[in-house]
Amino acid sequence: MKIAVFGTGYVGLVTALGFARFGHKVYGIDRDEDKIKSLQKGKIPFFEPGLQELLEEVSEKGLVEFSVDGQGPVDEAEVIFICVGTPPLEDGRADLSQVEGVARFIAEHMKEYKVIAEKSTVPVKTSYWIKRTINLYKKADVDFDVVSNPEFLKEGSALEDFLYPERIVVGVESQRARDKMEELYRDFDAPILFTDVETAEIIKHASNSFLAMKISFINMVADLCERVGADVDLVAKGMGLDSRIGKKFLRAGVGFGGSCFPKDLRAFYRIAEDEGVDFSLLREVEKINELRPVKFVDKMKNVLWNLKGKKIGILGLSFKPDTDDVREAPSLKIIKLLKKEGAEVEAYDPVAAQNAKKVIPDLRCVSSPYELARGANAIALITEWEEFLKLDWKKMKDLMETPLVFDGRNVLQGRKLASLGFEYYPVGKPPLGRVNG
Repeated sequence: MKIAVFGTGYVGLVTALGFARFGHKVYGIDRDEDKIKSLQKGKIPFFEPGLQELLEEVSEKGLVEFSVDGQGPVDEAEVIFICVGTPPLEDGRADLSQVEGVARFIAEHMKEYKVIAEKSTVPVKTSYWIKRTINLYKKADVDFDVVSNPEFLKEGSALEDFLYPERIVVGVESQRARDKMEELYRDFDAPILFTDVETAEIIKHASNSFLAMKISFINMVADLCERVGADVDLVAKGMGLDSRIGKKFLRAGVGFGGSCFPKDLRAFYRIAEDEGVDFSLLREVEKINELRPVKFVDKMKNVLWNLKGKKIGILGLSFKPDTDDVREAPSLKIIKLLKKEGAEVEAYDPVAAQNAKKVIPDLRCVSSPYELARGANAIALITEWEEFLKLDWKKMKDLMETPLVFDGRNVLQGRKLASLGFEYYPVGKPPLGRVNG
């Protein structure tokens, strides 16, 4: 098939290259000329495992083309995916202006039947507005269908999530559109759930909000565990062994970030409010998450007595490992709080340093964890990059001014660190090492 993908960010580029991997001819369109030039030169404009290699593979086979002009792709494509950004407005609602812009462009240039698929995360009833926009602006009297095909990609494993999905959700309104989407996904080994369009639109927001709720719940429990001396990791393990609950997304820490969970959570309860439905539960989920960096810094302050003038090393800047994305990253919130207290902050991240400096221009980023440790009063692990689990912690201790480690993800071997002479402070568990003098 021939496919057009509007938007070449995380979702759009993974979608484009993923379908090309299955042998479809894909056109990627984006108004960002620098991004398109980078892709035309064969370079991925952001970090995501496996994408660079796949771009080279499908480009060599002539299965993907990139352009700032979408007119030709709209003519050629049987299915057109809308993968543009839907950033949050100040009130939490999604800004759908880019979606509207793409819908209008398609309307002005399509000359025959098209299936137009929402891939961006959008509020329920967006399909209505896409249809209305196309009907208002279309130049030719042609039929079309709007379908909802939400993405369920996790940054850091987005390509694998696309190629080997747990489920595919497609909201349709006609048999013709269903047949086209079945043809598109025929080579995927995954169950396909066909629904009406509104149901499919809600599934994505409901899924992300539920996962965010699990994270905030275990973080709430972690606070209680710290007060009474319990172990939140064992609590989560005991809960997760129940098949009704499951173990995923029950890891306590400094909170969730990224481009999806915070944005989708806010958008979902705004959608409900607009419909007169009480979603106050999700407001509490957000409130718990917003307090995680504050409580983490308070813990550091309680241990260090004063933060002013103390050198704090931050391990990890991206909101999760295997990505360079720092949107809504807990690390940046923690850094800002530390700097407000007068701490001297340095940071290290394998790939996200430059993106972090765009948000905090005066942030000092170093070239290795060992440089970070030199003269530090404390190290705070915020992102659980695999390389941090393999550090020579004896060497780290020898470089530090005072051997304090705050593990914001509960991934380090606390007993081993304590045996090396560290004071180790996890989340939701008793500290280890010589803590009380």
